[in-house]
This record gives sequence, C-alpha cells and structure tokens, in this order.
Amino acid sequence: MKKADVVEFYARLAEANPHPETELEFVNPYTLVVAVALSAQATDAGVNRATRGLFATVDTPARMLELGEAGLKEQIKTIGLFNTKAKNVIALSQMLVDEYGGEVPADRDALERLPGVGRKTANVVMNVAFGAETFAVDTHIFRVGNRTGLARGKTPLAVELKLDKATPQPFRLHAHHWLILHGRYVCKARRPECWRCIVADLCAYKPKTPTPEAAGTKSA
Repeated sequence: MKKADVVEFYARLAEANPHPETELEFVNPYTLVVAVALSAQATDAGVNRATRGLFATVDTPARMLELGEAGLKEQIKTIGLFNTKAKNVIALSQMLVDEYGGEVPADRDALERLPGVGRKTANVVMNVAFGAETFAVDTHIFRVGNRTGLARGKTPLAVELKLDKATPQPFRLHAHHWLILHGRYVCKARRPECWRCIVADLCAYKPKTPTPEAAGTKSA
C-alpha cells in the first residue's frame, strides 16, 4: 500500500471511530494483564462475562493469591483452557508480588517474563495501560494486514514490524485497535463485508465481496 493510501486508510478509520478502546473490561493495569492473558483462544465477550464479578473484588496480585488457583478456576471455568490459564495467572501474580512490589511493569521484556504473557499480550498492556505506540498482532490484525496490503508478513512478528514502520503519526497510538475492530466486524475471516467497508477502494483484496442481496446469501 502506498504511503498516501496508508494515511487515507487510517484517516477514514479514525474519522469513523475517533477514540477506539479495547473491548476487554478491566479496572487497572493488573486486571488488564489478567484479562488479556485469559483472552487467548477466547472471545472478549466470554472473558468479560467471567471476569466482571471477579474484578469487582480481586483487583491486585495479592488478592488473586488469596483467592488461589482453585478459587480462580471456579471463576473462569467458562473460558477455554481455564486450567492452564488459572495456573499462569497465579504464577504471574506471585512474580508481580515478589519482584515488582505488586505493580505491573511498563517494559515489554519484563512483561514477557510473566507466565502466560507473550509479545501480543505485552504489547496490548503497554498500549492500553501505559500509552505506548505498540502493535499487538492478533488473528484479526494479521489477516487485515495481509489482506489489505497494509502490512504483509508470514508471521505475527513480521506483520508487527511492518505496521510499526508503515504507520505514521497521528495514528500510531490507536492503530492496532482500529485494525482489530475492523477485522472483527467488517474484514471478517470467512466473508469480508467489502460492500460496507470504508476503505475498500484502498485495499488490495480481490475480488471484493458483493452485498448479500447481490450474492443471494446472508452475511456471515
């Protein structure tokens, strides 16, 4: 995608949604770390249903340790892979208490040391909690980056690095949220809704999908 088209691409997404936010519910940086870690291979809506009551009382690493692994499992048992995730959350909570005074570090390397926290989770936390210009490449961003031609790459890291290089100011802070939401609701995996896409003319994807009426099908 040409530089001028990249600017126009982001400008349109920004105009449609000037202040995008994560759809995960959290109350502080710690609960954000937990929510993002729990969201792997799960929907944000599913995580929110499980954590809404949890975060009302358990909002620090120390309180999570008081709840314990068994108690946490009971709270998040509706989330996929909850056994492994509960073990990781307790372990990362212990590390935060032991090494960081119960505070979440704002450093990517430190975040990635936490059990269950990979580069994507670290990037989300840095961006949402600390205002860093990071690009958390999930399946939606990986698809949108490759499909549109905005940032093509064979791995999430390759797409992340290309997004970092290609995305100009003033769009860098919110870029990954615009791309996630666009992939989740418009540029869908099975059937992208090109007929209602505000950046369709800038996108490299061919052929554009027709309206459901024209295709004689319902949108997926």
